[in-house]
Amino acid sequence: MDRIKETIDRITDIDSSLMEKAQQHLDNLTKPQGSLGKLEDLAKLVVSITQKEAPSLKNKVIFTLAADHGVAAEGVSAFPQGVTAQMVYNFINEGAAINVLAKHVGAKVVVADVGVAEELKMQTAKLKIKKIGYGTKNIIAEPAMSREEGIKSIEAGIELFEEEYANNGIDIVGTGEMGIANTTASSAICAVITGAPVEDVTGRGTGIDEAALSNKIKVIKKALGLRQPDSKDALDVLSKVGGFEIGGVAGIILAAASKKVPVVIDGFISAAAALIAYTLAPKVKKYMIAAHCSVEKGHRIILKHMGIEPLLDLNLRLGEGTGAALAMNIIEAGVKILNEMATFKDAGVSEKEGVATGLL
Repeated sequence: MDRIKETIDRITDIDSSLMEKAQQHLDNLTKPQGSLGKLEDLAKLVVSITQKEAPSLKNKVIFTLAADHGVAAEGVSAFPQGVTAQMVYNFINEGAAINVLAKHVGAKVVVADVGVAEELKMQTAKLKIKKIGYGTKNIIAEPAMSREEGIKSIEAGIELFEEEYANNGIDIVGTGEMGIANTTASSAICAVITGAPVEDVTGRGTGIDEAALSNKIKVIKKALGLRQPDSKDALDVLSKVGGFEIGGVAGIILAAASKKVPVVIDGFISAAAALIAYTLAPKVKKYMIAAHCSVEKGHRIILKHMGIEPLLDLNLRLGEGTGAALAMNIIEAGVKILNEMATFKDAGVSEKEGVATGLL
């Protein structure tokens, strides 16, 4: 727990004075004031997070964490548990959607096993091993993990971020995950911390039918009744109904904030992890950018609870960090506007001419 506390203690408020300075610069660019809307807001936010007046987002990294969930035994997913390991191999072989979209935006993908239910056979530097256990326990029968394992999962995320940060540098980070049945764990976390009814936060995940969805809701309700997680204690919630990859992503978010790195939250599972991080350290909210709002019902509820507006709404429900990759492109566009667009002075346009042409 010491490492988590030390990381949280390093998280400071963002610098609002730099945001004001960035606004002044944006207002002097050759365009009507505020005409680039959210691109300008994103540029200002990145400046205030990084505390750099001209930030660069050259080193883009997306962490895709994989782990299994014992609750898969309750028939809550359309796919068998073995798909988690198969998808890890796909990530490593660069055949998944996240690999395609990360290449598209110039981001590096770091794949990590934090709790896959089997020993992965592929030995490669492309795969980071931070395994806490061979999947969580079935939350119907017992807590998902011990409190100590919950702590270790968050610490694993912190370690992953700090190792990559130290070795290669990170200017902006995206979160991603893979784990059969992890929407069940995320729905449980969402219901506990936000107080929303289980029915309102539980979606179809991998595409289950009506009968399976009804069963999924019953499973979550039963688990919450048996485990009684404390909504004010993020570690209690994580350990009783969460997942190793959810804890790992929460650790990445905390570590990013501690290093003043913007963190782009992907879909529902990443949002559940963000909710854990936010409950542990409310200051992280200012460092998070919600990439999109997914099809999963609970995603919007989590974002509303934290007071964060999503950038995109593309009916995505894949995970892996795919939405985060797409959003990084937009965030970088805002920063490039700030850094590369000419001011009126640079362009030789006088203030009087700017007013006359509607640019001021």
